[in-house]
Amino acid sequence: MLELTFTKAEPADAESLVRLINSAYRGESSRQGWTTEADLLDGRRTDVEDVLNLIAAADSLILLCRQGGELRGSVHLQYQDRQVQIGMLAVDPALQGQGIGKRLLAAAEAQARQSWTVERLLMAVIPCREELIAFYERRGYRRTGIKKDFPANPALWLPKVTGLSLELLEKPLGVSAAE
Repeated sequence: MLELTFTKAEPADAESLVRLINSAYRGESSRQGWTTEADLLDGRRTDVEDVLNLIAAADSLILLCRQGGELRGSVHLQYQDRQVQIGMLAVDPALQGQGIGKRLLAAAEAQARQSWTVERLLMAVIPCREELIAFYERRGYRRTGIKKDFPANPALWLPKVTGLSLELLEKPLGVSAAE
């Protein structure tokens, strides 16, 4: 089993985070892995300003996953009203399929429970990404049927297909011991 460490991101991590996240979601490098959105969206997933804002925001953190000091994955957690929104789960495309994503998600859930009083975890997934939804369902998440339009951000990305949306997935937890 790979030896992985998990730590909270600092502002100095922003540039390496942007490279990792963009390589996992968009462009040709993302096609090495199975989580690519390259056929659905053009452009970048995030930029340094966005990542710095997420690191600095209240009730927000980015969890880093490292192997031997090298950044291998990351995930964003945003707390609000006893819920944690999980987003931007990214694993180096060349290393996907080795269990890093499973372990990173479990570490993110543990971090959420440690940091806040949490009743449920939420995430938004593009509904046509059935293999990704199945991955989350195997980890206890369930489809809610709640859908919303995919957000527009022409400064970073443009859709390649029409009718993109996001579906909310949830994982009820009960109340954690953070209080």
